Amino acid sequence: MNIRSRILVYFSLLSMAVTAMSFFLIYTLFYNYRQEEYQQRMKDHSISAITTLGESEKFNQNILQALNEVSVNRLYKEKTLIFDEHKKLIYSSVDDTVIEFPNDILKELNAKKDLVEKKENEFDIIGIRYQFNNKVFYAISKAQDIFGYSKLNYLKITLITLFFLISAIILLISFLLSKQISEPLVQMAAALKVINIETANLQLPTPELKDEIYLLSERFNELLKSLHTAYSFQKNAIHHISHELKTPIAILVSNLEMLELEKDGEKMKSGIKRIKEDSKILGDMINILLDIAKVESQSQLSFSTLRLDEIIFGGIENSKKLDPNFNLQFEMDERIESDEQISIQGNHRLISMAVQNLINNCHSYSSKNEAFIKLNQQFNHIYLSVENPGKAIPEEEQSQLFSEFFRGIHAEGKRGLGLGLALVKKILDLHNAHITYEYENGMNRFVIGFNLK
Repeated sequence: MNIRSRILVYFSLLSMAVTAMSFFLIYTLFYNYRQEEYQQRMKDHSISAITTLGESEKFNQNILQALNEVSVNRLYKEKTLIFDEHKKLIYSSVDDTVIEFPNDILKELNAKKDLVEKKENEFDIIGIRYQFNNKVFYAISKAQDIFGYSKLNYLKITLITLFFLISAIILLISFLLSKQISEPLVQMAAALKVINIETANLQLPTPELKDEIYLLSERFNELLKSLHTAYSFQKNAIHHISHELKTPIAILVSNLEMLELEKDGEKMKSGIKRIKEDSKILGDMINILLDIAKVESQSQLSFSTLRLDEIIFGGIENSKKLDPNFNLQFEMDERIESDEQISIQGNHRLISMAVQNLINNCHSYSSKNEAFIKLNQQFNHIYLSVENPGKAIPEEEQSQLFSEFFRGIHAEGKRGLGLGLALVKKILDLHNAHITYEYENGMNRFVIGFNLK
């Protein structure tokens, strides 16, 4: 049974059960009220007959009978028996209704118990002990509440009709509600049938009402996006690694084979140098892939207060070790007067890695063997810009700058996997920072924005 059917069945059964119990309670209360009210009328009628009989001994049965005939409160099919204090019959109405076992009722009546109530099919029977003018009388009355039962029967038919009518309304409402409630789940289930790890653009439909289903679909889409990103990374990594590593390894093997046959010492040194360079390139490729994997696997990072100028100086020093001739200039906004204005909360290793990758990017693509690093503060943000002279990145490539394994037109003939900027973007996302690219006056500029708060 699907969710929609369960909602329909459970809600309908519960509502119909509550309705049935309510109607049964109404009927029961009215049933008891009719019995109590009618037996009270019978009691009052019996007391009236006793008082009439006891007011004067001259009254005989014919006179009392005549009074009963004209009484407006006369009961339907009423039979009344009145006894004296010795429980001897002194009056009996002329109705044909028979009171069975009156002596049993008289035996129950005494000074401690002055009222007995019984039922016999649709007849009500009461027995009373009543004292009037210092005399004790006993009365037994039997009558049929034809009007009360008629009203009770009408109420029963009305309640049954209402029950079926309300049940039909409940079923209709349940059907509509179950459809409305389950519709987002039905759409999600239908979408899941066509969504797989390779369908990047397909997502679960998100309902307009921001309830638990909305949160579920939003969270699922986030996980789906992360899964697809990881899958795309893995798929592209296998392709690019096999392509990029194949050439360096082949070159290494070829150089080693040639070096094995070489007897000239100078040529051997030159060959060993080339092998070291190729090995370094190969190691860099592997390290950057490992760095990306580490960044993606770190859900919780240890943050501390970092000074950006110290991280920049560290990156400049590392760059000079690789190429002493590369000119790196650092400039800091003169409005920055304290350490707090250039301090952020972050992970030292990851932020250093991001800055170093931007510096290395400048080293690879600068047209004049120089680059510029600047720190500026605006309001509650500090901006770190890294720029170098060179050709502008085409607009059609700018949207893919931070994608894994993307290499633009300017990367032709250069070693690399196209992972440096992707790694920078992932690191900054973990620090709630952002990075943008702009080109101005012949300068390619990457700007990182940190929130000082």
